[in-house]
Amino acid sequence: MHTDRAHDHDPTDRAHDLRHHGDAELRDDGARLIDLAVNVRADTPPAWLRGRIAGSLTGLAAYPDGRAARAAVAARHGLPVERVLLTAGAAEAFVLLARALKVRQPVVVHPQFTEPEAALRDAGHSVERVLLREADGFRLDPGAVPEDADLVVIGNPTNPTSVLHPADAIARLARPGRTLVVDEAFMDAVPGEREALAGRTDVPGLVVLRSLTKTWGLAGLRIGYVLAAPETIAELERAQPLWPVSTPALAAAEACMDSPALAEAAHAAHRIAADRAHLVAGLAEFAPDGLHVVEPAEGPFVLIRVPNAVAVRRHLRDLGFAVRRGDTFPGLDEQWLRLAVRDRSTVNRFLQALDQAVTLAGK
Repeated sequence: MHTDRAHDHDPTDRAHDLRHHGDAELRDDGARLIDLAVNVRADTPPAWLRGRIAGSLTGLAAYPDGRAARAAVAARHGLPVERVLLTAGAAEAFVLLARALKVRQPVVVHPQFTEPEAALRDAGHSVERVLLREADGFRLDPGAVPEDADLVVIGNPTNPTSVLHPADAIARLARPGRTLVVDEAFMDAVPGEREALAGRTDVPGLVVLRSLTKTWGLAGLRIGYVLAAPETIAELERAQPLWPVSTPALAAAEACMDSPALAEAAHAAHRIAADRAHLVAGLAEFAPDGLHVVEPAEGPFVLIRVPNAVAVRRHLRDLGFAVRRGDTFPGLDEQWLRLAVRDRSTVNRFLQALDQAVTLAGK
């Protein structure tokens, strides 16, 4: 493990476009492509959820009232409502944390979702990076995080590595006077949500972020939430604009906390795990070509390193598949690609295309 202190003049900062996200792979002519670039569950939102959202439209004349949705989220995690804040997606929460909390020494554990660091930088903070290494399987060593860090951000499971860190290892990062932010946007795609910290009140300074956009296909609606101590929630809420979450998004949040929805999400997590195993097994056939998969993968995506990845990605696009470039993530370079998990039929077609792309890239 090593740390890399990142400043505005740092050349590594210019090499990583922190504002690049998977949706960029699908803009312009992307509608013709099969999407393995965006980590949103396919075939969502389901019809019953679309119905709940549509039913909320008759109430658009009134200002949003988030009390019922907030109570539903609190009940789902066994917490009082004072520990819950609804946000316009998890991305808004990163902006609130960067602007509202008094932070001197923020640290972001990479490779991970780049929006937390981008938000901190936009708020005027100098950010220190802890770069997890491929040689260690991109696993967390709590001792690699500087003791003087008063804000630490880590994803679990981590995007893009698909590593699921032990909850106990993350909890060891907690310190008096430190805010520990755990991005659990993909935790509901992990069977049993093992290693989750959401709902824990025994970890000092813990802030957990959740998103409903990934499992339920609601990226266009923008809905997520923060779980933290009441005083932290109050600070973040003061930084929010009035009525930050729309009435349809509130309806979706409340619906997704219902028992049948939680059961559906749990079932989807097991299906994703099976589909991911199928994808990883297929990728193993490319080992003689130098392709390496980061394992064990635990999220709804996998990270691969492949020779000539830039050309492979371009050929895949010509063959009708969009995948996520990895070089915008600090700690990775252009040899890395992230692949969203899809159903077996789609994966089989993708593997055939990958075979062609690898061959073409090697010529």
